[in-house]
Formats: sequence, structure tokens, C-alpha cells
Amino acid sequence: MTVVTDPHPEGLGYERPRIRADVVTVSHPHPGHSAVKGFRGSPRVLSAPGEYEIGGVFVTGVPTYHDAAEGSEQGQNVAFLLDFDGLTVCHLGDLGHSLTQEQVEALDQVHVLLIPVGGANTLSGAQAAEVVGMIEPNIVVPMHYKTPLVSRELDGVERFLRAMGAGQVEPQESLRVRAAALPDASGAQVVVLDYHK
Repeated sequence: MTVVTDPHPEGLGYERPRIRADVVTVSHPHPGHSAVKGFRGSPRVLSAPGEYEIGGVFVTGVPTYHDAAEGSEQGQNVAFLLDFDGLTVCHLGDLGHSLTQEQVEALDQVHVLLIPVGGANTLSGAQAAEVVGMIEPNIVVPMHYKTPLVSRELDGVERFLRAMGAGQVEPQESLRVRAAALPDASGAQVVVLDYHK
């Protein structure tokens, strides 16, 4: 089962992978996060809160906001929790606020958390570190931050790493996770994924 989250269009600086997709999740309809066409296969597109089961993967869409003003500035956002037979991955999309207790409970037992950390219209590095502390994942992967390929005004990943007390983290080409070999959740392991042109 291949799940693609918030697919970007060509022209944002990053190469768009040419892959087959079974499921595509869209956290919000902004153009940089909702380019759902062009994948091989006939993927099921999920863009709304709710509970879904597709090919043995359980998906929960949790309603959140793209800003700290309950969506009045940037609109709604959906955080997606993907349960791959006991291994859970959470993609927070462009979350722009701290979570409520109800939202934290809906995102229970996250093993791998993908979280925006670049500020602007999403969480800042310090806010992201606070949300990580609320969710308590085993592994956290920062996303939506400034790199040499991005022209948008975003903070780099360094602020988030400092807030997490992670120091220097060497970027990895990919991340493979097995439920039987997860790091201890008492302190989330930060994994920075390398980016490609």
C-alpha cells in the first residue's frame, strides 16, 4: 500500500516523484499541497475529516486549522493518522496552532510524526516542539521548512532542532520503520530527511 501525503505540483523547486499511489491525502486545498493528478494507479483521494479503511490501512482524518485563529486566516486543515497494521504514521499537514486535548486524544499512539516546523502560516520550531511533547511519538520527521530549493519565507529546520534539544542531525536519504524496532517514546528520535532537486 502506497500513501502519498499533500502532493506538490511541478515548479516548487522539488522534483515530483513518478510513483504509483493507492491513497493520496490532502490536508488542505492550497495548490502546493493538493496536486492529486499524475500518479500511476487510481488512488483514493482523502481530503476531509473522518474514518476510512482502504486496503487494510485505517485512516483517520482529524479536523484542525491552518492558523491560530480557528481557520479565519488560512482555512481548515486535516491531520491524517494512518494505521498500517499497528504502526501509526501521522501527517499534520499545515497545522498552524497548538492542539486541543480532544485533538491529542484523536491522534493517540503515534509512532511516526510528520510535523511542519518552518513558521510563516504553520508551526514555528518552538511551537512544533511543544506539539511533539503533546503527541509523544517515537520518531518525529520535520517538514515544511526553508531549504536552498524553496523561495518561500520559512525558517530553517535548525530552530526546531534546537527547540527539541537534538543538536546537529545528519539528513537521511530515506526512513524505514518497523513496529518491532521502534525507539523508546520517552524522547522522540528526530529524523531529518534529505531533499532532492
